[in-house]
Amino acid sequence: MASCRERLGDVATVVDAGDPVDLNTMLADLAHRGVQRLMVEGGGTVHTQFLTAGLADELQLEIHGRQLDRSLKTGAYLETIWLPAKKESLSASTFADYTEIVQLYLAPGLGHLKLVDLRDKHVIALYEAILQINRLLPEGAKPSEMLRRLLEVRAYSTRQLKVGEAPRRKQTKPISPTRVRKIHAVLLSALNWAVKSKRLRENPIAHVETPRVRGRRAKPLVWTTERVQRWQETGKVPGPVMVWTPAQTGAFLDFIADERLYALFHLVAFRGLRRAEVAGLAWADTDLQGTGTLTVRETRPGSESQADEYDDTKSEAGERTVALDEATISVLLDWRAVQERERSAAGPEVWVDSGRVFTREDGARLRPQWISTRFEDLIKKYGLVQDKHSVEGWSIDRIARHHRISVRTVQVATGGEPLPPIRFHDLRHGAATLALLGNVNMKVISETLGHARHSFTADTYTSVLPEVFWAAAEAVAAVVPRRTLPRPSVATNVISFADHRNRRGQHAG
Repeated sequence: MASCRERLGDVATVVDAGDPVDLNTMLADLAHRGVQRLMVEGGGTVHTQFLTAGLADELQLEIHGRQLDRSLKTGAYLETIWLPAKKESLSASTFADYTEIVQLYLAPGLGHLKLVDLRDKHVIALYEAILQINRLLPEGAKPSEMLRRLLEVRAYSTRQLKVGEAPRRKQTKPISPTRVRKIHAVLLSALNWAVKSKRLRENPIAHVETPRVRGRRAKPLVWTTERVQRWQETGKVPGPVMVWTPAQTGAFLDFIADERLYALFHLVAFRGLRRAEVAGLAWADTDLQGTGTLTVRETRPGSESQADEYDDTKSEAGERTVALDEATISVLLDWRAVQERERSAAGPEVWVDSGRVFTREDGARLRPQWISTRFEDLIKKYGLVQDKHSVEGWSIDRIARHHRISVRTVQVATGGEPLPPIRFHDLRHGAATLALLGNVNMKVISETLGHARHSFTADTYTSVLPEVFWAAAEAVAAVVPRRTLPRPSVATNVISFADHRNRRGQHAG
């Protein structure tokens, strides 16, 4: 009976190599685990054997009585075995994200390798290549074979090209270390499942380190006057998470008052729903003329492959009832009347009865990404209107005709302050800070936003608005009693350096 006495690095020592069948099984096992050199002790003599890469292929290796499938490729395992097995246990959006990770990164990068031959070095090379996507290579360097495979599967933009313009990828930003950590988590889960299902003896990437994410979680920064001025001078946004002041939020809402989906942006600005939540909101979950509330129960996945599916909320705390103010109720009632007119105009043959609050003109569901894109376009239009008037000298009527907007809309932009950029999700952050400014209890704010922990809300938003910070400072200063004394107009006890030198010169003389 053969037995393994010890293993050190890539060298193993086997004792009592008497049974050739049992020894071959052990050799295959050691070869599979990366042993490259073997010392076999038996009969008083020592024999050195060098294992070949194909040795394990020639022998039958079993794990707990189950023969290992050595022909199974990593890509086939991920796409045809693991993903289908996970579908029922994952939400639609999470499954869509897993599928995207497999199709964009894991399958093109590792899919050609046999599952049992997958090693940590292959995965490390994959992560290095992912971090090179959409980044400039060193001068004279060519993309690796791994990077070329990753680039081949990335979709091109469907935007109409100008004459002589080369096609571009839809995604032009580099992949962040945070995204690589998510990719690693998905692959780690898939390989752990392979071990549990006896397709692997052990997880080859159990000890792979992912790229370090620098810095702490970004907290919202408010667009103060100084930050807006600096942005105008340099074009640089001071932080990844920016929040409008109440005046800036009001200017935006005034500017888009004629926008078809104004009610959507109004609701998010004041009540802080997530993008997927507002896209998935159903009329059946509103009670506008009764309790004046809406219930968040479902979210709209961002993937087209889940076009007819809705998820549960992000967490248990995400399923919540949100109270509405009178102005927001009025805005939503007006929007429902508009939607009813669109239903009548479309007719039953065209109208899609999705039951959602916010829809396209034919009643079909909104894509979450479209909401973000539309929001960014509206902010850009505000800036363009201002530039046409203040920089190029266009009249208000000319601007209105050019952009096909009302004179009132143009006057809002031309008479207002600059509107710096924020993301659609930052509108949700703005709703939280507005609630703080209105002295709403932190627990109520947390529950309105659907946060699982009140401490997260407090840590994120406590000091984001200058008005809140200023009020806190004034409250502290008011605690200490002070006598009111007149301040001297000129400090009589201060001697300048020049006077000091003159006096020293007089004494010396």
